[in-house]
Formats: sequence, structure tokens, C-alpha cells
Amino acid sequence: MRLTTTFAAAAALAVSAVSANAGGMSEPVMDAPVVMVEEPAPAGSSISSTYIVIGVVAALLIAAAASED
Repeated sequence: MRLTTTFAAAAALAVSAVSANAGGMSEPVMDAPVVMVEEPAPAGSSISSTYIVIGVVAALLIAAAASED
């Protein structure tokens, strides 16, 4: 019985010692807030590059169809 009481007391001290030191003693460090900077869209051409690619592919297909005749 005395051995069980000793083990229970040792376990209680071990658990309380771990929980008391879990947070640490240093001051909390605050991170700087994250700021998202959006870059403005370039004021370039009014024609999308997709239309240019589609036009080139269409021109190649027409040239291939014309050369088969």
C-alpha cells in the first residue's frame, strides 16, 4: 500500500511539472501582418494573345487545305 501511494505521488508530481513548463517562460512573439499587394494589369494590347494563336492556327489549317488541291 505504501508503494502504491509513493508511485501515485510521483506520477502527480511528474504530470504537474510537465504542464507547468509546457508554455515556456519567454515572451510571446507577434508576427507581422501579411499584406497582399496586387500589381495592376499591364496596359498593353487590347487584343488577347488567345485570339492571335487561334488566328495563326486557322491560317495554317487554311494553307494546308489549299495546298492539297
